[in-house]
Amino acid sequence: MQLVGLQGAKRRVVYVGLYEFIAIVLSAILLELMSNAGAAESLGLAVAASAVAIIWNLIFNGLFERWEASRKQQGRSLGVRILHAIGFEGGLLIFLIPLVAWWYDVSFWQALLMDLGLLVFFLVYTFVFTWAFDRVFGLPAAVNKQYANVCN
Repeated sequence: MQLVGLQGAKRRVVYVGLYEFIAIVLSAILLELMSNAGAAESLGLAVAASAVAIIWNLIFNGLFERWEASRKQQGRSLGVRILHAIGFEGGLLIFLIPLVAWWYDVSFWQALLMDLGLLVFFLVYTFVFTWAFDRVFGLPAAVNKQYANVCN
């Protein structure tokens, strides 16, 4: 079943909310496993990282959808989905390395290694989540131009 019609800001808010809720749970578990920190400290970092990710997600997805709307080719190919995942996670890495280093009081090198561990997981997670989200809610109007006039 596909829930067509979720577009624009509403679509982005639902996307970000679902994505980050699942991400907080999974990243807290991963951070606890990768560090000597306890569950509470790892959950705190997961929530802080989520706040950073929400802001970045809103900015990145808005820009990405604007870029998609300017393309002549419709739909999201495997290449476009990979570009989306790499672009989002690459930008997030730049913001999170200093946060992880400060939070756990570790070197930037250690923070980079921890972030790279999360990055590998979240590259896959972002790809799978976005694909599943599009299957449930349909493509954004910017990509699926046949709905663009109806939804805007």
